[in-house]
Amino acid sequence: MIKRALDGYCRAVEWLLVALLGLMVVLVFGNVLMRYAFNSGITVSEELSRWFFVWLTFLGGAVAVRERAHLGSDMLTSRLGPMGKRLCLGLGQALMLWATWLLLSGSWQQVLINWDVEAPVTGASVAVFYLAGVVFAISTGAMLLGEFWRTLTGQLTEAELVMVQESEDLAQIEELHLDQSHTFKKH
Repeated sequence: MIKRALDGYCRAVEWLLVALLGLMVVLVFGNVLMRYAFNSGITVSEELSRWFFVWLTFLGGAVAVRERAHLGSDMLTSRLGPMGKRLCLGLGQALMLWATWLLLSGSWQQVLINWDVEAPVTGASVAVFYLAGVVFAISTGAMLLGEFWRTLTGQLTEAELVMVQESEDLAQIEELHLDQSHTFKKH
């Protein structure tokens, strides 16, 4: 049930990412077009596109945590046995939870500090800018807590004990091999 809720949340976030990216393209392209064609511009374009980019980055990072898509190196952990991998994963998850807590508390402090500060162009509260860190930390924290619990209770398979991708190319190759092996098993 929790897995389905997180998957649904990530799907909704992915749609929001698409919308933010589309709005950024429209704002930036529209501003360039207005400047060169009509010698004017969209006043809020630069400020909003910068805010959208920050939100896009943080929300995309949260989805990447869910999909285990962050790049890393498993040079050490791949040589360990299951117990060593489990210990390293648990330690790594504990450190990630601590970093997430630091990000949450710092972002929340910035939200409170900047609540009454108005952005120069839009007049919106600058707290919205820092709220991206809060949303990221809460989302990622929930995902990491779930994975940390699975690690502690031994619910992870040995393949799941390494949370990184060596490279995007390697991940694509492995995905192709998995897809082909499923195809061969069906026939």
